Amino acid sequence: MQKVRKTTVGSIRATVRAFWEALLLVRLQPAAWASLVITGGPAAAAALDSWSTSPRAVASIILWAAWGAALLASFAPRPVGLTALRVAAPVAVVLALAAEPAAGPVKGLLAVAGTAVAAVLAFTPAVGYRFVNGAAYGDERRYPLRVPPALLLGPVPLAVVLMAAGVLAGPLLLADQRYVPGVVAAVVAVPLVRSAGRSVYSLSQRWAVLVPAGIVLKDPLTLVDPVLFPRDRIASLRPLPFPTAPADDVLDLRLGAAAGSLVLELTDEAQLFRARGRLRGGESVKARRIAFSPRQPDVLLAEAATRKKPRGSVL
Repeated sequence: MQKVRKTTVGSIRATVRAFWEALLLVRLQPAAWASLVITGGPAAAAALDSWSTSPRAVASIILWAAWGAALLASFAPRPVGLTALRVAAPVAVVLALAAEPAAGPVKGLLAVAGTAVAAVLAFTPAVGYRFVNGAAYGDERRYPLRVPPALLLGPVPLAVVLMAAGVLAGPLLLADQRYVPGVVAAVVAVPLVRSAGRSVYSLSQRWAVLVPAGIVLKDPLTLVDPVLFPRDRIASLRPLPFPTAPADDVLDLRLGAAAGSLVLELTDEAQLFRARGRLRGGESVKARRIAFSPRQPDVLLAEAATRKKPRGSVL
């Protein structure tokens, strides 16, 4: 009885927290991005004031286009929009820092503060949840998985830098009448931006999904295809205490993301095809217990507790 009471209290707390996050963070995010016209616009104008006419015009068009695309994504949330927002947000912070010397202390500080707030909100779990569920079907609920720490420490920031440089370099060089390097930069940028964009977008395609039939794990970094674990084969879904390492018989799909880990236990072994680089078809593995790391484990568990469960399960 005590265990049931604790589970119920935990579910209520998670639901209340999710409600306030949705009410505050999710509504603040579009407003914070829209406000960059006021907080960051003057600094950008001051920084571009000393540029020649053509490069200044091209830079202004690119900035307006990026701002408009991210704002549109904020009001029409989709996974691809989440990628666009989370690429644009840190780039905006870097540009604000670069503009600060030319903009002066007041405009520069306002720009840095405004872009920093917008960037922090863009990376909150509640905003990520809103975007990935913008394309959800019916009763399914998608819960983004944590980005592997090894990717956050290098590959992801590098991909963002390459995308930003690829978009800016060619047009600005051409506008400045440096045609040879401009054409070279534009030609190189096309496959570079496409490859980097595809890699970053894959991070917005990693979910644990609650569906009426059970739980789906969709993670192109670890699984060749999404895997459905039917409700009648689920024995339990429970937290893995941090920083406890999973047992040897647990299939670890977390890629180093230890915080907020959950363990899905099945009634019998399931066959999965684990992604192995470019290995065609992946590697076939069987597992009865699987560890994964969603960004909102408490919210996922609270929602799972409201779903119909097979007799004897502990969802």
